[in-house]
Amino acid sequence: MTMTDEVFLLSGQLTKTGHRLVQRVYYEDTDFSGLVYHARYLHFLERGRTDYLRCLGCQQSDLLAADEEGLVFVVHRMEIDFKMPAKMDDALTILTTTEKAGGAKMVLSQEIRRGDTLLIAAKVAIAVINRHGRPRRLPESVAEKFLQSSN
Repeated sequence: MTMTDEVFLLSGQLTKTGHRLVQRVYYEDTDFSGLVYHARYLHFLERGRTDYLRCLGCQQSDLLAADEEGLVFVVHRMEIDFKMPAKMDDALTILTTTEKAGGAKMVLSQEIRRGDTLLIAAKVAIAVINRHGRPRRLPESVAEKFLQSSN
């Protein structure tokens, strides 16, 4: 196994519809009841989005350094539906798909599942900005990677 294989193994995998990442629920993710604390789901969703980028060959540090303007992704809006709780030791699957990628915006749909059971459904609007916090267009080459992975 090469270093690249290991990185992609840790980063989940691209699927026909987007990205799939499996994460275990640890004690640190839970509250006194043994259920995942609601804010920890943001961490799982962020890991899914970050590893989706990585599997697409888009390193965030490279995007920032790609040109004088730099390219940064920031969460602009997030809608989360909490359907069912996760518990310690659950194996969760974080699924991420692209709904829109272009202009200065991306929209991603995410789910967290335990087996076939939907626990969390989220829609995330991502603003594309430069290193100075001003909107910038998503390069077509990057937008194509997101759109091709979700077809």
